Amino acid sequence: MSPVLHHEIQDAVRRALAEDIGSGDITTNLCVSAAATAKGRMVARESLVLAGVELLPLIFADCIVAITRRSGDRLEDGSEIAVVQGPARALLTGERTALNFIQRLSGIATLAAAYVRAVEGTRCRILDTRKTTPGLRRLEKMAAAAGGAMIYRMGLFDAVLIKNNHITAAGGVRAALERTRDAGVPIEIEVRTREELDEALASGATHLLLDNLSPAEAKDWVLYINQRATTELSGGITLETARAYAESGADFLSSGAITHSAPAVDINFRIEPD
Repeated sequence: MSPVLHHEIQDAVRRALAEDIGSGDITTNLCVSAAATAKGRMVARESLVLAGVELLPLIFADCIVAITRRSGDRLEDGSEIAVVQGPARALLTGERTALNFIQRLSGIATLAAAYVRAVEGTRCRILDTRKTTPGLRRLEKMAAAAGGAMIYRMGLFDAVLIKNNHITAAGGVRAALERTRDAGVPIEIEVRTREELDEALASGATHLLLDNLSPAEAKDWVLYINQRATTELSGGITLETARAYAESGADFLSSGAITHSAPAVDINFRIEPD
C-alpha cells in the first residue's frame, strides 16, 4: 500500500484543507470565474531534499497532477517539482496547504540529509525520534526517511524504550529489563551511570541508549561496551557535533532536531491562466 493511502495521512490532508478553507475561499470565489482553468508550477527556490510531493494528488483532487521529482531527490534552485492543471479556483484554494506540507516536510528531509552527510564514512546511522508535530508523525517520519534517516519507533506501541523514569518507577535496571523480556518487540534501555551500564549488560541488554554524554565520554563508554550491545547516542547532538559523536564508534545517533527544529524550505507555486 502506498504510504499516502494510510488513513492517518489522508486524515491529516483533509483536516489541513478544512482548517484553511472552512466555509469557503471567499477571495477566490469572488475574484475568479468558476469556468476558468489554470496551470500551476511548483519550483524549488533553494537547494533542498524533497519530501511530501506525493500529497499533491490528495490536495488537488479535482486537477491533473504531473509530479516531475520524487521524495528523496536532491534539488537545486529552479528545479521543477510538479505541474498542476485544472480549475483555477482549485489551484488557488489548495496552494497554501500544498506549500505548507511540502515546505515543512522538505525542510525535515533536508536537515535529515545534512545529518546523514555529517556522519558519512563512519559506522554510525542517523535515527529519528518521536519529537514530532502532534498529528503529523507519520508524515514527518516519512520526510526524515526521505532524507536518509532511519525510522525508529512510530510510537509507544512498537518497541520498548526504557528511559530513566521507567527505571525509577520499575525499581531498577534489572527489574525493568526482566519485566519487558517477553515483549516480543525490540528492547532498548537508557543507562546513566557505569553501575547502570554494568547492570544492564549483566541482565542481557542488547541495545543501550547513552544520553547526554560528551563526544569524549561517548567514545570511552563505547570502548568499554566493546560491542557487547548495540549503542545509541542521544541528547544535545547537533549538526555541528554529529561527526564527533559518530567517531566514538556508536552504532546510532538520534536527534529530535531533525523533526522538531527543521526550518521550512523555499518552494514557489506560480499559477498561470491555461
